[in-house]
Amino acid sequence: MTQPVALVTGVSRRIGIGAAVARRLVADGWRVALTGLPGYDAEQPYGGDPDGVPALLAELGDRAEHVEADLSDPAAPAAHVAHARERHGRLDALLAVHAYSTRTPLGELDAAEIDRHLVVNVRATMLLVEAFAAGFPDGAGGGRVVLFSSGQRLGPMPDELAYAASKAGVEVLTRQFARLLAPRGVTVNCVNPGPTDTGYAGPAAHEAVARLFPGGRWGTPDDVARLVGWLCSPDARWITGQVIDSEGGFDRYV
Repeated sequence: MTQPVALVTGVSRRIGIGAAVARRLVADGWRVALTGLPGYDAEQPYGGDPDGVPALLAELGDRAEHVEADLSDPAAPAAHVAHARERHGRLDALLAVHAYSTRTPLGELDAAEIDRHLVVNVRATMLLVEAFAAGFPDGAGGGRVVLFSSGQRLGPMPDELAYAASKAGVEVLTRQFARLLAPRGVTVNCVNPGPTDTGYAGPAAHEAVARLFPGGRWGTPDDVARLVGWLCSPDARWITGQVIDSEGGFDRYV
């Protein structure tokens, strides 16, 4: 009961950012309540990881559990926060790594698909933070919220307009929630990891994007996880309301 506990959403593939965040937190002494929707990844062009969740749990041992979560269900965010808090007796951090992203270019916009992006990326995030914040009365202190963006304010994302709009909402919410939760001792920050190699890009795209990094390589999930681990540590207690672009010098305009 003395170990801090984090709820990490968007965990299904071992190569994903959510899995890397879980590994980092466990290495730092946390227990992790993980949620994810493997079926969503299985339907994407890059494919799922059928053995991902069982293998990750075996890797992390008794400090981790996983519950399947469809965050398009309006009741799911509060239910998963409540489950984590009841299961572990406490909940110290919320890491909202989940994302819904499909191709939505101009000329092919679909109202239902726009709504799905807003529901999963914005509404679910808002409800997760609200449920998490309810466990921190004024002055309680020690809480951490880390949200995720994609650098859409730094350059266009022409094939992912709905995703860009939804993640812009997450960045705005970061500053709103940070101000609201500061009296409760909860920090709220947002990480933009830039292009991260989670296996979704084909060989040609992978090579082209790598050339846009001064170091010649993509970001890795572990690069992201290291920053998240620090934001969840006592050393980051004075950092809140920030959108942190941790992109390894990525240059969109080379």
